[in-house]
Amino acid sequence: MNETDEHNIEEDGFAEVVKLGEDDPLQLSSGETLSPFNVAYKSWGTLNTDKSNAILVCHALTGDQYARGKNPLTGKEGWWPKVIGPGLPIDTDKFFVICANVLGSCSGTTGPKEINPDTGKVYGLDFPVITIADMVSAQVKLIDYLGIEKLFSVIGGSMGGMQVMHWAVGYRDRLRTAMPIASTWRHSAQNIAFHEVGRQAIMADPDWQGGKYAESDARPHAGLSVARMAAHITYMSEKSLTSKFGRNLQDRDKLTFGFDADFQIESYLRYQGISFVDRFDANSYLYITRAMDYYDITSNYNGNLTEAFDGTDVKFCIMSFTSDWLYTTRESREMVRALNAVGAQVSFMEIDMDKGHDSFLLDCPEMFNIISGFLSAEAEVAGIKTNE
Repeated sequence: MNETDEHNIEEDGFAEVVKLGEDDPLQLSSGETLSPFNVAYKSWGTLNTDKSNAILVCHALTGDQYARGKNPLTGKEGWWPKVIGPGLPIDTDKFFVICANVLGSCSGTTGPKEINPDTGKVYGLDFPVITIADMVSAQVKLIDYLGIEKLFSVIGGSMGGMQVMHWAVGYRDRLRTAMPIASTWRHSAQNIAFHEVGRQAIMADPDWQGGKYAESDARPHAGLSVARMAAHITYMSEKSLTSKFGRNLQDRDKLTFGFDADFQIESYLRYQGISFVDRFDANSYLYITRAMDYYDITSNYNGNLTEAFDGTDVKFCIMSFTSDWLYTTRESREMVRALNAVGAQVSFMEIDMDKGHDSFLLDCPEMFNIISGFLSAEAEVAGIKTNE
C-alpha cells in the first residue's frame, strides 16, 4: 500500500481488518506460530510523503482500536477523545495516527473468539498463549504492511505502555520517540495476584465450560463480571472511591440486613461488571491478563533493566500519577534511572491527580499539555512535514 489517500479513513464506522502472516508466519514467544492472522485497526490523519509522521497508539487491557469517534461495536465514544484529533495533543492535522486491536483481543484482531482456520471452529483455548512481545510483533507486521519504515512515536497507557516499552527495547530502530503512561517495566506479584483472582472467577463459572462456551448458547457472564469488578477496584484510588461514593446507601435510607447492593459502591461495581460482559470475551480476558503477567522487558537481558536500554537512541517521555497504586511512580522512576544510567534521552513527569490508575483515561489537562508539548518539540527537531 503506497498511496497515502488510502490511509485517510473516516472517523466513524468499522475498523479496517487486514490479513497478515500468510507468507511469513507470526513467531510467538511460546514457540508456536500464527498464519494467517487478522489485525483490526483504525487510523486518522494523513500519512505524509516520506512517511515520517506516523504515531502508533496502543490500547490498554479492555480497550480496542476505537480510540476516538463513535465505537460501532458499543455505540459509545472512543476511549481517548480528548487526546487524539484535529488540534488535540495527538494532532491528526499533523500526524497519521494508528490504533490496532491487540492480538488475543476480541474486536476484530485474531484471538480466542475468532475462527481457527485449521478446524473451522472458534479457537477457544486452542488459541496459543501470547505475550506483550507477540502483540508488538503483530503490530510490526501491520506497520510493515502500511509501508512505514520508522514510527515517529509509540504512545500508550497501562498495558498500552507495556507495548510502548517493548517497541522501545525490541524494535528501537523502528521508532523515534516513546511515551509510556501509567505503566511499568514488568508485572508485579501483586498485579499477577489480582489477575489470578479474575481468571479463577471466570473459570469457576459453570458456563465457562472449559473455554468451549462458544459451542453453546451460554456465556460465563457471572465469572467475567466478577473479574471486571475486582479489576476495576485497582483502577481507582481510595480517595476517589471515598469522594465519589463514601458509605452512601443506594436508593434507600437504611440498611436492609441482606446481600443486595446496600451501598452505592456495590451498585457501581455491579454495573461495571454487567456492562462489561456485553462488550468483552471471557477467554480474551484470560489470554490478555496472562500476557500482562508474563511481561518483563528484562527477561532477555539477564533481569537487568539498564542492560535492556543500553545503546538506545529512542527519546522517552514517561508519565505517572501520584494516586496510581497499580503501576506506581516508583516503577516509572526505576525506568528513568535505568535510562539515565545509559545516557538515554528521557523526561519524566509525575502528575498530581487523585483518580488512581485510570487517570490517563480521564480529563487531565496536565497530561494533555505534556503530550502536546513533547510531540510538537520532537516534530520540530525531526523536521516533520505534513501534507498541505
